[in-house]
Amino acid sequence: MRIRRVLAALLAAPLAGVMLGGAPAAQASPDPYLTISQVTLDRTSVAVSGLNTYPINVTVKGGYHSGEPGDNGLVLNIVLKRTGGTGPRDSIVSADLKRTAGTIENGTWTGRLNVASTANGTFKVTGVMTGPYGSPGSGTPVDPTPYSGQTITVKGTNLPKITASVNPKVVPWGKPYSITWAVTNTATGKPYGSQIPIGLGVDTPCAEGGSPMYKTGTNGLITKPYTASDGGALNCAHIYADPYYIVGQWLFVAHPAIVSAVPSKTSAPVGTIVPVNGSVYRVGGCSVQLQRLYGASQWRSVGTASVRQSGRFTVNAQPAYKGLIPYRVYFPTCGSIVAGLSKTFYIRGT
Repeated sequence: MRIRRVLAALLAAPLAGVMLGGAPAAQASPDPYLTISQVTLDRTSVAVSGLNTYPINVTVKGGYHSGEPGDNGLVLNIVLKRTGGTGPRDSIVSADLKRTAGTIENGTWTGRLNVASTANGTFKVTGVMTGPYGSPGSGTPVDPTPYSGQTITVKGTNLPKITASVNPKVVPWGKPYSITWAVTNTATGKPYGSQIPIGLGVDTPCAEGGSPMYKTGTNGLITKPYTASDGGALNCAHIYADPYYIVGQWLFVAHPAIVSAVPSKTSAPVGTIVPVNGSVYRVGGCSVQLQRLYGASQWRSVGTASVRQSGRFTVNAQPAYKGLIPYRVYFPTCGSIVAGLSKTFYIRGT
């Protein structure tokens, strides 16, 4: 069956790239059974404002030559990529196109391309893929079959924007939090004045689609509480068209760096290298700085190290004079983890 071929292509593909919805997805090859002879759009220019979409009628002629009866219900999606203008979207995709004439091997598929205001600019038909496309951001596990088709010009106005305010701003590890999502009109800086359906997801739905749906108030705001277990995951908000999103916002909430560091020796001859071992809670791939106190209050970096994926690190201290020398480890802000310090520790130079 076709689903087995698609699954095999997905499993064989390396993880790379960005799908139409803006989330990472597996890359595959175009479906070898699909051939396209013609793609027709009934409009070459549209004007769209705000949260509206403009439906363009789409007709695709082609065939699917698998010879499997289960493929008779096959749907298609056309893909358009930006060729000019400015806007937050680089590509758009049609809703599922259903076969309305002919046979699976030589047929006609029709449906709609719902154009959002955020597609402001020019877009060209670049391919057709076997569907269904599914939830926004998920795409399908096959690449589009290339097709050089028509170009449409989109005049988008009153484009929407989603912003987020997290409370508390820096979320302690293991604590709940809330996010106030705001939808505003970029042309006026004000809300649209109506309740807006919005998808709010955590983790998997943010990458693959299917976020639960809510509604903002007429002020464009919605505040959602999140559990402590949501804190390390990706949070997102989307306003949908069919089947992609009009606009979206993703974020990891900020967490404090929890840094610990212990010297392998508490005293050593001047000039001797003393390894300092430590960890940063739930962090890997960032860097830390070993700092030494100069004078009464000036801390200076005297070494750096990378934090391993395990969260562990090792920096080297080197006592510069005889006596008790204060050290600490500083973690600069990295991604969503804000800067932090270890407790001060001491190495006596002898």
